[in-house]
Amino acid sequence: MFLALLVICLVVALVVVGLFVFGLRRRLIQRSGGTFDCSLRWDIAEGGDPSGKGWVYGVARYSGDRIEWFRVFSYAPRPRRVLERSAIEVLARRAPEGEEELALLSDAIVLGCLHRGTRLELAMSEDALTGFLAWLEAAPPGQRVNVA
Repeated sequence: MFLALLVICLVVALVVVGLFVFGLRRRLIQRSGGTFDCSLRWDIAEGGDPSGKGWVYGVARYSGDRIEWFRVFSYAPRPRRVLERSAIEVLARRAPEGEEELALLSDAIVLGCLHRGTRLELAMSEDALTGFLAWLEAAPPGQRVNVA
């Protein structure tokens, strides 16, 4: 009986510590400001796939001339993807289609992009999209910027 109670207490303690570290990571990512909720679908085929598969929910953070993208459900302290402003080319903008509506946040807009030859899609709110496009257009003089 004592052993079972000890095991249950250890499991509960591990869950609490895990949730605390998870929340602390999110707070540290957002500490410097300039963050927004942003789902990502990386290396997609031409024309996209409205099945809703491949979307990963994350948080993006502006960091100078790049955007650092972190998975929400991860303990990793480093960004999963880094997108340089000079290498991002916006190809299209659209509303979620089909099962994507279930995989993304309710007010999301999907932005089709090209980054160093890799096709990707970013899904974000309209306010975040406005900020993202303004950030792209605010590139220093001489940088090639393509905002569709």
